[in-house]
Amino acid sequence: MVRLAVMSTISVIVPSFNDAGFLVACLDALAQQTRPADEVIVVDNGSTDATADVAFAAGVRLVVEPVHGIWPATAAGFDAATGDILARLDADSVPGPGWLAEVEHRMSRGDRPTVVTGSGVFYGGNPLVRWIARNVYIGGYFGVIGPLLGHPPIFGSNYAMRRDAWLELRHLVHRDRADVHDDLDLSWWIQPGMTVVRDDLLRVGVSARPFDSLAGLWRRVRIAFHTLAIEFRAWSPLKRRAAHRRAREQWRAVDEVGEELDEGADGEEPVPA
Repeated sequence: MVRLAVMSTISVIVPSFNDAGFLVACLDALAQQTRPADEVIVVDNGSTDATADVAFAAGVRLVVEPVHGIWPATAAGFDAATGDILARLDADSVPGPGWLAEVEHRMSRGDRPTVVTGSGVFYGGNPLVRWIARNVYIGGYFGVIGPLLGHPPIFGSNYAMRRDAWLELRHLVHRDRADVHDDLDLSWWIQPGMTVVRDDLLRVGVSARPFDSLAGLWRRVRIAFHTLAIEFRAWSPLKRRAAHRRAREQWRAVDEVGEELDEGADGEEPVPA
């Protein structure tokens, strides 16, 4: 009997705080996906603008999270989602029509990553602002934090995670804190045996508005250092790297045993009928 592969369901979570204008473009882009979302959740994080009206007009699910902050809002959306895969965008993210198809494609490959993350193509601002956002902020994030983690960091405006991983991580991350970068915090608490891959085909448009001033850039850098200080105290880099190293060694040992068993089976004489 030929068994048909069961495709995973995908929920898209979009936290929003007074971003109704950006949210319209984000939800329009989600409506044009070649692989439609099974569920779209907008988390209204105490907005005083038309965020809720925009969500209702688009026919998506609205979740209200009164505790202000990107992490509390994101976590509320993840908790409410029903999909096998939780895909995450910001309200100012604009995914291309093939974004969810690429999420599904990459998550279904043989290595079955726990998280797949992409990057952003910045829009708005002037060329200098976009260059700073791309090369200083995002470039520094992947170039510096990646080696510290031992795997690619998660980019909060553009990633997807397996729901079963969230059920394990939701009790470990600092989900109630508004003073940490949610993506860096999530990246830090990725557990041994979990994997994060960066997919260069997974790109979304991202507003460059946070970098319109040096003060905005510095605020994000300052929160990054603050987040790292919290992580270092909670799970030191040495202990974290050691735990991940032990997990990799255990997996390699299991793979070697499996290969030896396969070789032994290949060398066996056929059993007479």
